[in-house]
Amino acid sequence: MTDTEPGKHGYQVDVVWTGNTGQGTASYRSYRRTHEVRADGKGVIDASADPVFRGDADRYNPEELLVASLAQCHMLWYLHLAADCGVVVIGYHDRARGTLAENADGSGQFEQVVLAPEVTVADRASVDVAEALHERAHELCYIAKSVTFPVHHEPSTRVAN
Repeated sequence: MTDTEPGKHGYQVDVVWTGNTGQGTASYRSYRRTHEVRADGKGVIDASADPVFRGDADRYNPEELLVASLAQCHMLWYLHLAADCGVVVIGYHDRARGTLAENADGSGQFEQVVLAPEVTVADRASVDVAEALHERAHELCYIAKSVTFPVHHEPSTRVAN
């Protein structure tokens, strides 16, 4: 991350194509969709296209990373708000999912993302507040505020044994 001016933050990643099989893009089938996502001081993310678009199933694809970004942003805001409200969260697991609609011309767009966090709190008395915090986390999430499709929430809250 690089700061650009007060109140603004810049982010830089490098995306490097690693799928040249020796023919470049001579044809649609002549190259692999493999690539790496890199950022200074961080590990490399091995990525590709979704397998339906001739990608490698063992690598993350951009669609998965978009859904992950929404889930991460929500979780980080949620944990921040919980700490501020005195809600002790001891576990958080989101099974986020997104739906992409492909158009006849091959383009497409996300129709929606559904976040389904299962939150474990330390105290039964904090369950109501814990559940209410999801709405505020959504309102504050930078990524959710930046997308044009709906981001829904199906949270559940458990109390630790």
